[in-house]
Amino acid sequence: MPGRRNVLLIVVDQWRADFMPVLGADFLRTPNLDRLCREGVTFRNHVTTTVPCGPARASLLTGLYQMNHRAVQNTVPLDARHMGLGRALRNAGYDPALIGYTTTTPDPRTTGPKDPRFTTLGDLMDGFRSVGAFDPNMEGYFGWLAHKGFPLPARRADVWLPEGEDAVPGATSRPSRLPAELSDSSFFTERALTYLKGRGDKPWFLHLGYYRPHPPFVASAPYHTMYRPEDMPPVVRAASVEAESEQHPMLDFYLRSIRQASFFERAGGAAAELDEADIAQMRATYCGMMTEVDDCLGRVFEHLDETGQWEDTMIVFTSDHGEQLGDHHLLGKLGYFDESFRIPLVVKDPDRPQEAGRIEAAFTESVDVMPTILDWVGGTIPRACDGRSLLPLIEGGASHPWRDVMHYEFDFRDIFYSKPEGDLGLAMDECSLCVVQDAKWKYVHFAALPSLLFDLEADPQQFRNLAEDPGHASVVATYAQKALSLRLRHADRTLTHFRATPQGLEERTTP
Repeated sequence: MPGRRNVLLIVVDQWRADFMPVLGADFLRTPNLDRLCREGVTFRNHVTTTVPCGPARASLLTGLYQMNHRAVQNTVPLDARHMGLGRALRNAGYDPALIGYTTTTPDPRTTGPKDPRFTTLGDLMDGFRSVGAFDPNMEGYFGWLAHKGFPLPARRADVWLPEGEDAVPGATSRPSRLPAELSDSSFFTERALTYLKGRGDKPWFLHLGYYRPHPPFVASAPYHTMYRPEDMPPVVRAASVEAESEQHPMLDFYLRSIRQASFFERAGGAAAELDEADIAQMRATYCGMMTEVDDCLGRVFEHLDETGQWEDTMIVFTSDHGEQLGDHHLLGKLGYFDESFRIPLVVKDPDRPQEAGRIEAAFTESVDVMPTILDWVGGTIPRACDGRSLLPLIEGGASHPWRDVMHYEFDFRDIFYSKPEGDLGLAMDECSLCVVQDAKWKYVHFAALPSLLFDLEADPQQFRNLAEDPGHASVVATYAQKALSLRLRHADRTLTHFRATPQGLEERTTP
């Protein structure tokens, strides 16, 4: 396509795939996302290849599986040798801008132990130019609030308490103390419009990140009452926490350890104690925050329309990971359930308008986003990349055989706010799992704990583990072999295509 080639990569936080109207969530109002789905391709079977935020964003922005980038948990450093999207775009002639965050802990070999970035969950990935960072401690946002005249409380996180001195922390229909025009979603949107208007006619790449619908689960007015709890999809869980915990020791640990305070400011009690009414209210608030993000995207899309850039811009909409939302008695993103790993992916490719509105059912993964963008702008996809460009799928079908399973990982080693190792009697490097999953079977392999097998046709909600059933031993063996073969195929290949020969260095290409 001649002329400018702009890219808008929208990365929301903690947005489940089944909360998309185009995929069946008819209770949700997202007209701007709906427009993007009408004009792009929506991927029905898309997963993040790892959780939580830091590892997920490392995979999204390097195209590497966790087993290769090894930033295995929030706070674990990302090796500086890995080529991230920002650096790769610079090699292609772009000055990649970033609004939001990447939750990247720096390589300690590139700095010193007193670096303040080691006191936070993570900072910005190398290669991007920040034009509106949330900052590790959200200082940029809090400064913006103060500049706008909002009185900051002594404990800054109290801005996310519900309105009213008599408000009880927890799931609530009360609005946030922040008006919508001062929400973090509005902050990111203003930063995006400032950047785009300043860019003028020059081609651009913008990573536009939004914090929502990440908790705290409290929405600004009028979004706090936009959805009724009784209209929310019902929770999917075992009859009791005890029954749920019987499935696996790791699941039992998280059911005992996750606290409501991570999701509702100053709330007490365990997340597993939430009753169905609280979960329904939490989901209504979650939807309200989604619609607020959608309204904010509408302002960005309107600017692209008014300036004639909509037709020239590839737009990618995705999330870093999902959210359990009370399913299986869990909150957050963890473990092996689909609610944590299935996420949205929509790609509007202005080169292929004939594919607009199509829903693609092939198995796709977050590691595919980086090579897709680089392919579209004419950049170089790193040899080490585990993902594949989605442009052949967007064109209506892969030119080569596509993957036959989805793959994702979770590492549950100790970090400062979660301590599974001693509870489970495991060493640090034994706290990992990987999943291979297709339409029929889901196999979960642990490094040092019992494996799991689910028949997704008979048991789509994954309550019955068949791994120990002798009648399914051959299925376990087959899918364990699939997992092993996948790991062998994707072992680090940064330099494995080079050869020393009598004539000198030879570089082979992949067929």
